[in-house]
Amino acid sequence: MAHTETHFREMENPSPPNRTLSEIAALGKKSMEEFGKAQSDLLSAMLDANRRWFDRMQSEAKLASDFTRNVTSCRSIPDAVAACQEWTGRRLELMADDGKHLLRDSQKVMERSARLLSDGLFANGRDVSGAEPQAAPSAASRERVRASAEPASRNDGAWK
Repeated sequence: MAHTETHFREMENPSPPNRTLSEIAALGKKSMEEFGKAQSDLLSAMLDANRRWFDRMQSEAKLASDFTRNVTSCRSIPDAVAACQEWTGRRLELMADDGKHLLRDSQKVMERSARLLSDGLFANGRDVSGAEPQAAPSAASRERVRASAEPASRNDGAWK
């Protein structure tokens, strides 16, 4: 029984692997470099999306300007209707493109964000020290430890 309790305590407080200071520094440097690369990749995706949306807003302003010019130059109702239909058709095309770009940009940002998080502290199931993750203690082990920590006498009624 003492062996089981000792084993459980070792699982609760695993000793860190023996590493030299230079190994720890190298691991930290590698982790920071990977984090920097992932962060740079995420920023690049966001800047690309920002440029594309800025260009899109400029094309929207040009479309509105062209529409205004076309409508003011109309001399008849059929010409105005044709200008409105042309503007509506172009506007619907742009809205469809907006949806595609929004989906694609969101996907890129989410992928890069996930990569940034996965390159963090628990990349590949290991923490930055390189130690394997510890298994959770079994229910029986937890119960044995809990039972050994309880008072010996339960007859006083205070523990009910």
